[in-house]
Amino acid sequence: QLQLVESGGGLVQPGGSLRLSCAASGFTSDDYTIAWFRQAPGKEREALSCISSSDQIIDYADSTRGRFTISRDNDRKKVYLQMDNVQVEDTGVYYCAADTLDLGRPDVEFDYWGQGTQVTVSS
Repeated sequence: QLQLVESGGGLVQPGGSLRLSCAASGFTSDDYTIAWFRQAPGKEREALSCISSSDQIIDYADSTRGRFTISRDNDRKKVYLQMDNVQVEDTGVYYCAADTLDLGRPDVEFDYWGQGTQVTVSS
């Protein structure tokens, strides 16, 4: 059974850092793209960044580009989202998703989704 599990969310002060993890299990290979999405309260879900199996990265969201960094560790079957200089508007539920066609783009249909992890930025 293919599964994605996010972790690492929590409460962080503005200007602080947080690292989210997305653990993949059940995949028979590493040939998939992982993307991070965010859904802020009262807003639609938005794509933030994605990383393909060949480590091609697209930082899609203007609001997080330069502050958030996506990375991948295939040995551990994990994808990370390093969040630096977080702002109050970064509050939301963060999801990782897998595209098993490995298209390397965040604007395609993703096959598998995690349950999400809450990030709250507040002083």
